[in-house]
Amino acid sequence: MNSHLWQVYQLARSKSSVYPVVHDQLLSLTRTLEGRSDTEAGALCGAAGDLFQLAGELAFDNSRYTDAAASYTLAASASREARSYDLWACALVRHAYVGMSGKQYKEAAGVLSAAEKIAKRGDGALSTRYWVASVQAEAYAGMGQLTACERALDEAQKVVDHSSTTATGGWLRFDGSRLMEERGARYLELGRLDPAETALTDALKQRALANGQSFRRRGAVLTDLAVIGAKRYDPDQVVTFGREALELARASSSGYVARRLRGLRAELGPLNPDARVADLGAEIDALTTSQQT
Repeated sequence: MNSHLWQVYQLARSKSSVYPVVHDQLLSLTRTLEGRSDTEAGALCGAAGDLFQLAGELAFDNSRYTDAAASYTLAASASREARSYDLWACALVRHAYVGMSGKQYKEAAGVLSAAEKIAKRGDGALSTRYWVASVQAEAYAGMGQLTACERALDEAQKVVDHSSTTATGGWLRFDGSRLMEERGARYLELGRLDPAETALTDALKQRALANGQSFRRRGAVLTDLAVIGAKRYDPDQVVTFGREALELARASSSGYVARRLRGLRAELGPLNPDARVADLGAEIDALTTSQQT
């Protein structure tokens, strides 16, 4: 059932539509855990660690950060009880994302350091340690540490070189397919606009980011390209990419894309004399206000 729910989550245009069935499954699983032997409880704790991560993903996408953090904490605790080290490490990685959403990069780096140590005790055939490295790159970029960021990105890149490395398709989906867009986002955060634009433009050419595919991923890349336009004082680039990202955020009701658009909104000030940019900013404001209410 957990595997099926992850598939539904990945395919759903509106992620929040999946929450009711996930909530019901968590209640069922919690009731099942009561009164079980240690052996049975261990297996069920693994299932709980899996499902609490999905619940956290849903809360995070809906900008409910406190609920997301609570779900990831429960996921980590259950995974630890199950002695499922990869599952445990992934719960900590997701928890680090909550901190980074509030720009608490130093604290997130500490959580990721713990995840790195735990991942080393896991299954070497899984891609866990490479996902940890990929997210560490984001934390380092947030702290302005270019060398550490590039080193982490290079470590994450190894997932492509090791053909035997696998992902679960559910709580662990890192297979290297996002590395191009991740690299572009990191360079943007570090102010390296030319390599950022090259990486992001190449990322848009991937099949997974084509029109009609992942709304969240495509929306994030488009937003980053719009931010590059804003930093270069190019209103045409801002409007071209920003408006498409806005439409994807509306179609998917994704809090994640909306958060990225708020970041773009903060960059638009110098370009507001352009009526098209001013209209885009007003529409981003309206979108984020409606999601918060």
